[in-house]
Amino acid sequence: MIVKVNNLVKRYNELLALDHLNLEVKEGEIFGLLGPNGSGKSTTINCILSLLKYDKGEISIFGKPMGPDAYDIKKDIGVVMQDVAVFEELTVYENIDYFCGLYITDKLQRKALVEEAIDFVALNDFKKFYPKKLSGGLLRRLNIACGIAHKPKLLILDEPTVAVDPQSRNNILSGIKKLNENGVTIIYTTHYMEEVEQLCDRIAIIDKGKTVALGTKEELKAMIKIAEKITVEIFNLSTGDLDKIRELSTVDKAEYRENTLVIRSTKGKNNIVRIIEFLNDHNIEFGKIYSQLPTLNDVFLEITGKELRD
Repeated sequence: MIVKVNNLVKRYNELLALDHLNLEVKEGEIFGLLGPNGSGKSTTINCILSLLKYDKGEISIFGKPMGPDAYDIKKDIGVVMQDVAVFEELTVYENIDYFCGLYITDKLQRKALVEEAIDFVALNDFKKFYPKKLSGGLLRRLNIACGIAHKPKLLILDEPTVAVDPQSRNNILSGIKKLNENGVTIIYTTHYMEEVEQLCDRIAIIDKGKTVALGTKEELKAMIKIAEKITVEIFNLSTGDLDKIRELSTVDKAEYRENTLVIRSTKGKNNIVRIIEFLNDHNIEFGKIYSQLPTLNDVFLEITGKELRD
């Protein structure tokens, strides 16, 4: 295991932020760390990096105990936090060179690594720019370059695509995939479920300081009772008919608003066929009808009772 967190407890006075949390990150994977606001994600990351003292538990990275003075471990870790952390008085090149220089002292080696990082995030045309002249997307890419220039074995990315344009977002996601293909193990936190679906090999959902679900996308989706979401375009569905739909054996939940009926069905066969038969039997006219398999957002909502963006 690249990262192992065992029985981690962290208190802030009376608040129990981490409640015997357990996590394992395997070598070579992109590991998604999800949770509602206040769930303990940031506290977990800060404890893993030994930026916070914790009350109980053990953390090991690369098979070695992690601590504030574990510089032999820290030199192989890259961190890109949600808030852009660069120096306004330094150019793009100078910023990347500075952060790379924290780990690489040889000037020729560092120069090659800085150039490689600039090329990787496609900032070649902006080497001499100061951060205040960069767009939000370019700033994010600079932030990532500063975190990867020294070629870490483990990279922690906290909301790397927040508030960026679609083109920059796609560039960042492509870059993350490429880093992983080149052997970098990644811990990834985000509020965008589609990014988790696209990138992550395994996902941990934490809530109230505990790991409440862990597995691949398929394993997480198999944990919940919702197997299918059926959406039907219906004009003027009566309250009585809506109540009858809710009483159907495979219907877990049904909501009707703005001429759209949304049904969450439990596991079973031919759910959409049963709904069509019901509508026809009760002479309910309908338009478009389609079915969706459960998403990670459905998993998250059922397990935590909250939307990820709450």
